[in-house]
Amino acid sequence: MYTRDVSGCNYGDALYWDARYLEEGGASFDWYQRYSALRPFVRKFIPTGSRILMAGCGNALMSEDMVKDGYADIMNIDISSIAIEMMRRKCTHIPQLKYMQMDVRDMSFFPDGSFDCVIDKGTLDSLMCGSDAPLSASQMVEEVSRLLKPGGIFMLITYGDPSVRIPHLNQPGCSWKIILYIIPRPGYQSRVACSSSKSIMEPVPLTERGLLPPDYVLEDPDSHYIYVCKKMHGLFGLAQTTTDKVGATINVQ
Repeated sequence: MYTRDVSGCNYGDALYWDARYLEEGGASFDWYQRYSALRPFVRKFIPTGSRILMAGCGNALMSEDMVKDGYADIMNIDISSIAIEMMRRKCTHIPQLKYMQMDVRDMSFFPDGSFDCVIDKGTLDSLMCGSDAPLSASQMVEEVSRLLKPGGIFMLITYGDPSVRIPHLNQPGCSWKIILYIIPRPGYQSRVACSSSKSIMEPVPLTERGLLPPDYVLEDPDSHYIYVCKKMHGLFGLAQTTTDKVGATINVQ
Protein backbone atom coordinates (compact mmCIF):
# COMPACT_ATOMS: atom_id res chain seq x y z
CA MET A 1 0.00 0.00 0.00
CA TYR A 2 1.95 3.05 -1.14
CA THR A 3 2.61 5.51 -3.89
CA ARG A 4 5.00 8.43 -3.91
CA ASP A 5 2.36 10.47 -5.75
CA VAL A 6 0.61 12.78 -3.29
CA SER A 7 -1.84 14.27 -5.79
CA GLY A 8 -4.91 14.60 -3.62
CA CYS A 9 -5.80 10.91 -3.21
CA ASN A 10 -6.57 9.77 0.30
CA TYR A 11 -4.38 6.72 0.70
CA GLY A 12 -5.84 6.04 4.12
CA ASP A 13 -9.32 5.63 2.65
CA ALA A 14 -10.73 2.15 2.05
CA LEU A 15 -12.78 3.39 -0.92
CA TYR A 16 -9.63 4.46 -2.76
CA TRP A 17 -8.02 1.05 -2.31
CA ASP A 18 -11.20 -0.88 -3.13
CA ALA A 19 -11.45 0.98 -6.43
CA ARG A 20 -7.78 0.50 -7.15
CA TYR A 21 -7.80 -3.27 -6.54
CA LEU A 22 -10.92 -3.65 -8.67
CA GLU A 23 -9.30 -1.68 -11.48
CA GLU A 24 -6.14 -3.78 -11.33
CA GLY A 25 -8.14 -6.98 -11.55
CA GLY A 26 -6.48 -8.84 -8.71
CA ALA A 27 -3.00 -9.15 -10.23
CA SER A 28 -0.48 -9.69 -7.43
CA PHE A 29 1.93 -6.89 -6.74
CA ASP A 30 4.66 -6.48 -4.11
CA TRP A 31 5.42 -2.90 -3.12
CA TYR A 32 9.10 -1.96 -2.76
CA GLN A 33 10.80 -5.34 -2.34
CA ARG A 34 9.95 -8.98 -2.90
CA TYR A 35 10.45 -11.56 -0.19
CA SER A 36 13.63 -12.88 -1.82
CA ALA A 37 15.35 -9.54 -1.09
CA LEU A 38 13.93 -9.24 2.42
CA ARG A 39 14.46 -12.88 3.39
CA PRO A 40 17.89 -12.37 5.06
CA PHE A 41 16.37 -9.80 7.45
CA VAL A 42 13.21 -11.79 8.08
CA ARG A 43 15.12 -14.98 8.83
CA LYS A 44 17.60 -13.14 11.07
CA PHE A 45 14.99 -11.52 13.32
CA ILE A 46 11.78 -13.54 13.01
CA PRO A 47 11.69 -17.24 14.03
CA THR A 48 9.52 -19.43 11.82
CA GLY A 49 7.30 -20.30 14.79
CA SER A 50 6.34 -16.66 15.36
CA ARG A 51 2.76 -15.44 15.22
CA ILE A 52 3.02 -12.72 12.58
CA LEU A 53 0.76 -9.81 11.61
CA MET A 54 1.13 -8.51 8.04
CA ALA A 55 -0.14 -4.95 8.35
CA GLY A 56 -1.58 -3.78 5.04
CA CYS A 57 -1.09 -6.97 3.06
CA GLY A 58 -2.75 -5.81 -0.16
CA ASN A 59 -2.45 -8.51 -2.81
CA ALA A 60 1.29 -9.04 -2.35
CA LEU A 61 2.94 -12.45 -2.57
CA MET A 62 5.11 -11.95 0.49
CA SER A 63 2.97 -13.91 2.96
CA GLU A 64 2.67 -16.83 0.53
CA ASP A 65 6.44 -16.81 0.00
CA MET A 66 7.00 -16.78 3.76
CA VAL A 67 4.81 -19.86 4.14
CA LYS A 68 6.92 -21.61 1.49
CA ASP A 69 9.93 -20.65 3.60
CA GLY A 70 8.56 -22.32 6.73
CA TYR A 71 6.45 -19.63 8.45
CA ALA A 72 3.26 -21.15 9.76
CA ASP A 73 1.05 -18.47 11.33
CA ILE A 74 0.48 -15.21 9.45
CA MET A 75 -2.54 -12.97 9.99
CA ASN A 76 -2.99 -10.63 7.03
CA ILE A 77 -5.03 -7.46 7.37
CA ASP A 78 -5.87 -4.65 4.96
CA ILE A 79 -8.26 -1.70 4.92
CA SER A 80 -9.62 -2.87 1.55
CA SER A 81 -12.35 -5.49 1.77
CA ILE A 82 -11.84 -6.13 -1.96
CA ALA A 83 -8.17 -7.02 -1.48
CA ILE A 84 -8.98 -9.22 1.52
CA GLU A 85 -11.71 -11.13 -0.32
CA MET A 86 -9.45 -11.63 -3.34
CA MET A 87 -6.63 -12.99 -1.18
CA ARG A 88 -8.94 -15.11 0.95
CA ARG A 89 -10.24 -16.86 -2.17
CA LYS A 90 -6.77 -17.20 -3.65
CA CYS A 91 -5.21 -18.66 -0.49
CA THR A 92 -8.08 -20.80 0.74
CA HIS A 93 -5.80 -23.85 0.37
CA ILE A 94 -3.07 -22.33 2.59
CA PRO A 95 -4.12 -22.85 6.23
CA GLN A 96 -1.10 -20.91 7.52
CA LEU A 97 -2.59 -17.68 6.12
CA LYS A 98 -5.61 -15.86 7.54
CA TYR A 99 -7.20 -12.70 6.17
CA MET A 100 -9.28 -9.97 7.83
CA GLN A 101 -10.45 -6.54 6.71
CA MET A 102 -9.11 -4.06 9.26
CA ASP A 103 -7.73 -0.52 9.59
CA VAL A 104 -4.20 -0.49 11.04
CA ARG A 105 -5.14 2.62 13.02
CA ASP A 106 -7.65 0.62 15.03
CA MET A 107 -6.83 -3.05 15.56
CA SER A 108 -8.80 -3.35 18.79
CA PHE A 109 -10.16 -6.70 17.59
CA PHE A 110 -6.84 -8.16 18.77
CA PRO A 111 -5.95 -8.11 22.49
CA ASP A 112 -2.67 -6.70 23.81
CA GLY A 113 0.39 -8.83 23.12
CA SER A 114 -1.27 -10.91 20.40
CA PHE A 115 1.73 -11.14 18.07
CA ASP A 116 5.44 -11.91 18.09
CA CYS A 117 6.05 -9.82 14.99
CA VAL A 118 4.39 -7.15 12.87
CA ILE A 119 5.60 -6.52 9.32
CA ASP A 120 4.76 -3.37 7.35
CA LYS A 121 5.90 -2.96 3.77
CA GLY A 122 4.57 0.43 2.67
CA THR A 123 1.45 0.85 4.81
CA LEU A 124 2.82 3.55 7.10
CA ASP A 125 4.06 5.35 3.99
CA SER A 126 0.56 5.13 2.55
CA LEU A 127 -0.88 6.77 5.66
CA MET A 128 1.76 9.48 5.43
CA CYS A 129 0.37 10.40 2.00
CA GLY A 130 -3.22 10.60 3.27
CA SER A 131 -5.21 13.10 5.26
CA ASP A 132 -4.33 13.65 8.94
CA ALA A 133 -0.99 11.96 8.26
CA PRO A 134 0.73 12.62 11.62
CA LEU A 135 -2.29 11.40 13.60
CA SER A 136 -2.72 8.33 11.39
CA ALA A 137 0.95 7.41 11.73
CA SER A 138 0.82 7.86 15.50
CA GLN A 139 -2.29 5.70 15.80
CA MET A 140 -0.76 2.91 13.71
CA VAL A 141 2.56 2.81 15.59
CA GLU A 142 0.78 2.88 18.95
CA GLU A 143 -1.43 -0.03 17.89
CA VAL A 144 1.54 -2.01 16.60
CA SER A 145 3.32 -1.53 19.91
CA ARG A 146 0.23 -2.60 21.84
CA LEU A 147 -0.18 -5.78 19.80
CA LEU A 148 3.42 -6.90 20.18
CA LYS A 149 4.57 -9.06 23.04
CA PRO A 150 7.53 -7.67 25.02
CA GLY A 151 10.59 -8.45 22.94
CA GLY A 152 8.46 -8.64 19.79
CA ILE A 153 9.67 -7.27 16.45
CA PHE A 154 8.15 -4.53 14.30
CA MET A 155 9.79 -4.72 10.87
CA LEU A 156 9.08 -1.52 8.95
CA ILE A 157 10.07 -1.32 5.27
CA THR A 158 9.71 2.25 4.03
CA TYR A 159 10.99 5.07 1.82
CA GLY A 160 11.18 7.25 4.93
CA ASP A 161 14.67 8.12 6.15
CA PRO A 162 15.35 8.37 9.90
CA SER A 163 14.63 12.11 10.02
CA VAL A 164 10.99 11.44 9.15
CA ARG A 165 10.43 7.97 10.59
CA ILE A 166 12.30 7.88 13.92
CA PRO A 167 10.08 10.66 15.40
CA HIS A 168 6.98 8.59 14.62
CA LEU A 169 8.51 5.42 16.05
CA ASN A 170 9.85 7.11 19.17
CA GLN A 171 6.55 8.64 20.22
CA PRO A 172 5.38 8.79 23.83
CA GLY A 173 4.01 5.42 24.90
CA CYS A 174 6.38 3.40 22.72
CA SER A 175 9.70 1.89 23.75
CA TRP A 176 11.87 0.43 21.00
CA LYS A 177 15.37 -0.74 20.33
CA ILE A 178 15.82 0.10 16.65
CA ILE A 179 18.34 -1.27 14.20
CA LEU A 180 18.43 0.29 10.73
CA TYR A 181 19.37 -1.30 7.42
CA ILE A 182 19.33 0.33 3.99
CA ILE A 183 18.94 -1.56 0.71
CA PRO A 184 18.73 -0.28 -2.87
CA ARG A 185 15.48 -0.50 -4.79
CA PRO A 186 15.07 -3.59 -7.01
CA GLY A 187 16.99 -3.36 -10.25
CA TYR A 188 19.13 -0.41 -9.17
CA GLN A 189 22.42 -0.28 -11.05
CA SER A 190 25.23 1.59 -9.35
CA ARG A 191 26.99 4.20 -11.50
CA VAL A 192 30.11 3.83 -9.39
CA ALA A 193 32.70 1.49 -10.89
CA CYS A 194 33.74 0.09 -7.54
CA SER A 195 30.64 -0.27 -5.44
CA SER A 196 30.86 -0.29 -1.65
CA SER A 197 32.00 -3.58 -0.18
CA LYS A 198 29.68 -3.18 2.81
CA SER A 199 27.13 -5.92 3.24
CA ILE A 200 23.45 -4.96 3.24
CA MET A 201 23.29 -6.96 6.48
CA GLU A 202 25.58 -4.46 8.20
CA PRO A 203 23.50 -2.12 10.39
CA VAL A 204 23.65 1.57 9.53
CA PRO A 205 24.88 3.70 12.46
CA LEU A 206 22.64 6.47 13.72
CA THR A 207 23.53 9.61 15.61
CA GLU A 208 22.35 10.29 19.15
CA ARG A 209 19.42 12.20 17.64
CA GLY A 210 18.45 9.14 15.59
CA LEU A 211 19.67 10.54 12.27
CA LEU A 212 22.02 9.27 9.59
CA PRO A 213 25.62 10.42 10.11
CA PRO A 214 26.33 13.70 8.24
CA ASP A 215 28.90 11.98 6.02
CA TYR A 216 26.69 9.01 5.15
CA VAL A 217 26.12 8.73 1.39
CA LEU A 218 23.25 6.74 -0.07
CA GLU A 219 24.36 4.65 -3.02
CA ASP A 220 20.79 4.70 -4.31
CA PRO A 221 18.96 7.98 -3.52
CA ASP A 222 15.66 6.07 -3.59
CA SER A 223 16.81 3.34 -1.24
CA HIS A 224 14.46 1.45 1.04
CA TYR A 225 14.92 1.68 4.80
CA ILE A 226 14.36 -1.37 6.99
CA TYR A 227 13.74 -0.49 10.63
CA VAL A 228 13.92 -3.54 12.92
CA CYS A 229 12.19 -2.34 16.08
CA LYS A 230 12.30 -4.54 19.18
CA LYS A 231 9.66 -3.77 21.79
CA MET A 232 11.42 -3.12 25.07
CA HIS A 233 10.30 -3.73 28.64
CA GLY A 234 9.87 -0.85 31.03
CA LEU A 235 7.62 2.03 31.88
CA PHE A 236 6.26 4.00 28.96
CA GLY A 237 7.03 7.67 28.82
CA LEU A 238 8.63 10.33 26.69
CA ALA A 239 11.14 8.55 24.46
CA GLN A 240 14.73 9.65 24.40
CA THR A 241 17.29 8.27 22.01
CA THR A 242 20.84 7.08 22.46
CA THR A 243 23.18 4.90 20.41
CA ASP A 244 24.65 1.51 21.20
CA LYS A 245 27.75 -0.16 19.79
CA VAL A 246 26.12 -1.37 16.58
CA GLY A 247 24.26 1.82 15.81
CA ALA A 248 20.85 0.83 17.10
CA THR A 249 18.74 3.49 18.70
CA ILE A 250 17.39 2.74 22.15
CA ASN A 251 14.67 4.52 24.05
CA VAL A 252 15.81 5.42 27.54
CA GLN A 253 12.82 5.55 29.88
